[in-house]
Amino acid sequence: MPLNDVLWTRPVTVRLQCGLERTFTGVYDALDFLENEWPLGHGERHQRAVKTCRGALNRVIAPLIAREAFMAACVEAGMQAVVAPWQVQATRRPVRPTRVAALR
Repeated sequence: MPLNDVLWTRPVTVRLQCGLERTFTGVYDALDFLENEWPLGHGERHQRAVKTCRGALNRVIAPLIAREAFMAACVEAGMQAVVAPWQVQATRRPVRPTRVAALR
C-alpha cells in the first residue's frame, strides 16, 4: 500500500468475470485495477471512476464518491460489486475493581 493511499471505511469486494473475488480497501488499489487490469472496453462509468479516484488521491474528491464511482464502473462491466457490511465492535463494560476485604 503506497503512503499516499486513501483508504475506504468499508471495503468493496468485486466478483471478477472469471469467478474469483477481489477485495479493494482503498482508492489506490481501485485505480490500479481500473487502469491496468480492467477486463472490458472503457465505458463512460469507467472513465468517471478513473477521474474520481485520481481526485480522491489528490484529496480533491471525497473517498466515498470514488468508491461509488468504482462500484458503478464494475456494474457497467458486468462485475458484481458488494460493499462489506459495517463491522460492529462489541462494547465492553468497564471493569469494576474487585473488592478487597479490609484487613483486621
